[in-house]
Amino acid sequence: MALALVASAGAAHAQNGHSLRDALFGSRGASDTRRAAPPAVARYVSETGSAFILDRGASQPLMKFENSSEVWVLSAQPAPRGDTIYKNEMGEPVLRASKLGGMTLFTAERPAGDAAALTGKATSIQPPTVISVNLLFQRLLQASARASRAAQHRIAFETVDDATPATSVLVADTATVTAEAFEKMARNGDRNLLARVVRVLLAEGRKPGVNLKGSDLIVTYAPDKGLSGRPSSKRIIKIVNR
Repeated sequence: MALALVASAGAAHAQNGHSLRDALFGSRGASDTRRAAPPAVARYVSETGSAFILDRGASQPLMKFENSSEVWVLSAQPAPRGDTIYKNEMGEPVLRASKLGGMTLFTAERPAGDAAALTGKATSIQPPTVISVNLLFQRLLQASARASRAAQHRIAFETVDDATPATSVLVADTATVTAEAFEKMARNGDRNLLARVVRVLLAEGRKPGVNLKGSDLIVTYAPDKGLSGRPSSKRIIKIVNR
């Protein structure tokens, strides 16, 4: 009688596209080989505890560590086995996403990679389209204060070109990233290099760039390139370190 019941269950499931194995043990095949696609904006935590948000909701993938104010602009490139490599502005691999949903984080401390687990959806880190003049002024003051603390002397932040509603967000973000670079250098014991910088000039140009001229650090932003129109903290550090 029990065998007949099992056989009946198996037949019923077979009619619905399932095997006898599914009837006995439950449907497992698809879930074993394929995982649900991660959210467009997702939070991950690496094995060493680094938490970050990956925002793939727009044409430019963005990434932000929870302990940092910098938003990284990434470029996606195909990799073997159907994986995707995400690289930063310097061409360095930052993330590797497998086609099965796995994620690997590459850092200076773990250049071979650190597995990262998806913890769930996150809020988008895409920037706003415009900010007010008052907010831009506050962001410049905050960047100056952060950079001054890092260098242990006053560093002024000034705009070479008048900011417009269209450039306000990028100008503010350029200032924030520059301050982030100064703080990283201070943590790495490079305050002697920061002693050379007295002023940060934010200048509009056709492409992003960094130039140290005397005691002025000139950071150029390109408004028509979105967040990729300003240099990352890594590029700024590289120029100051020369």
